[in-house]
Amino acid sequence: MPVKEQLHVSQPVVAIADVTFFKRSFGLCVIRAPYLKKNLYAQEVQTESVDAYKQGRINLEKRGYTIEAIVLDGRPGVRQLFSDVPIQMGHFHQKQIITRYLTNNPKLEASLELKKITEALCKTNERDFAAAINNWHQKWSCFLKERTTDPLTGKWFYTHKRLRSAYRSLKINLPYLFTYQKYPELNIPNTTNSLDGCFAYLKELVRVHRGINNELVQ
Repeated sequence: MPVKEQLHVSQPVVAIADVTFFKRSFGLCVIRAPYLKKNLYAQEVQTESVDAYKQGRINLEKRGYTIEAIVLDGRPGVRQLFSDVPIQMGHFHQKQIITRYLTNNPKLEASLELKKITEALCKTNERDFAAAINNWHQKWSCFLKERTTDPLTGKWFYTHKRLRSAYRSLKINLPYLFTYQKYPELNIPNTTNSLDGCFAYLKELVRVHRGINNELVQ
């Protein structure tokens, strides 16, 4: 099927950037302008690297686009690449991180409370959210410091290290979770839903074809 060449018009855009994989070493790095409802850049990648995003930004700027703000999944190296513009971390990605550390059904009371705080992410603001996680940390600080000693090696480790990691991710990502509220004139999305929907559609097509290969995508 012939692919129509996309027309690009020099303009400022709020962008969403992410990588999705169809196989272990076959993925796409995509930069999308949600309010234009189109993908501005797509490139095959083998790994999700900072360079993949760098090449995407260079490509867009050569075409005359100016990125006014960007929504990312939270990788520190990619944030540095876009440090000159407002950066919003997608709320869904943050919730995924917490679920990865605490599971969907945590048993510990501290984990249940932290997960409940995170679930309110889209309905709160930076001041209240920061206060909530700080109050949580004060309440459970002694619990988080509990240590377990390995009887064979004699070395100790934090008993609740996954809970500690979940809390740390919230503290580190906090400056990027409410950017959309700080720049209301830019209408920055607080999720990557626009791009995720595009990925879901592509993967549905792949399932229909019972697999994918480079020739099919090209």
